[in-house]
Amino acid sequence: MANQFEKNTITISKKTIKNGVVILPLKEYQKLCERLVPIFYLREKEATKLDKLVKEGLREYRKGKCKSIKSLADLD
Repeated sequence: MANQFEKNTITISKKTIKNGVVILPLKEYQKLCERLVPIFYLREKEATKLDKLVKEGLREYRKGKCKSIKSLADLD
């Protein structure tokens, strides 16, 4: 069987395509998504301050001092 390709059909309604469609390989899409999130590197004093804040938050969480909320309005 020489040069046979599997054909996949995608059907998209015209209502869905309002402004166009882009088809990318999954790896390329993942790379684009990674670039959307900025990366920040903290150093010295800022890094130490954040580490302490996270440790304190985890300590309070383990002690049961945290509560679940459904919206920011619940933060009275």
